[in-house]
Amino acid sequence: MKKALLVVSFGTSYHDTCEKNIEACERDLAASCPDRTLFRAFTSEMIIRKLKQRDGIEIDTPQQALQKLAELGYQDVAIQSLHIINGDEYEKIVREVQTLRPLFTRLTLGGPLLSSHDDYTQLMLALQQQMPALSDNEKVVFMGHGASHHAFAAYACLDHMMMAQGFPARVGAVESYPEVDILIESLSKEGVKAVHLMPLMLVAGDHAINDMASDEDDSWKTLFTMAGISATPWLSGLGENPVVRAMFVAHLQHALSVAMEEAV
Repeated sequence: MKKALLVVSFGTSYHDTCEKNIEACERDLAASCPDRTLFRAFTSEMIIRKLKQRDGIEIDTPQQALQKLAELGYQDVAIQSLHIINGDEYEKIVREVQTLRPLFTRLTLGGPLLSSHDDYTQLMLALQQQMPALSDNEKVVFMGHGASHHAFAAYACLDHMMMAQGFPARVGAVESYPEVDILIESLSKEGVKAVHLMPLMLVAGDHAINDMASDEDDSWKTLFTMAGISATPWLSGLGENPVVRAMFVAHLQHALSVAMEEAV
């Protein structure tokens, strides 16, 4: 039976960022199941359109990729999401998998980065690996994407766990709670004088470059600086972190082991 591995991410239009983050994850995932042929899909149709118009590069949506795999005769397909939370983009994959399941003998889906309580603990350990040495009045602030989906609560949960455990970092979101203003007020009260800004996103794309690290009036770097807290941005996505990549591999392997148990 022909076996495939389909790695699905939101995507990025930045080639160097894609190589450092998405391709790095794909390599580690493919190495963990060498009996499978690797394929890629993006969930962002906007990025797919941009890559096609600008660079002539064609990337499939998950649905298109699965239909092609069925046509190519792949009957056992393992899918791994590179999304951070179980939000809209991940639910899109789940729906498409359910719709196309009859085309395959076996379809397996590994969950996003933050899918269980243990994932939050593991992610904090992973983030610790990439954080710089901090003085007493310094902290790291991670920028999450945020969501209108109820899964936006994942960012607040991670932030709360960090505070509860005395972890020297906080989490905010661009498009939902916790807003950066809340973090600035809280850290100012703590007497924090400097922060290191890092993306809590698979890739360091538009949000990291513009909303976090730029000199625009409403960037996080500018807002912290205006509040009297110096801000140093770091432009590296989570895909560059080998411990985060290992978490995605563990999610894939767990999904495959569950599928094998169910088949027995």
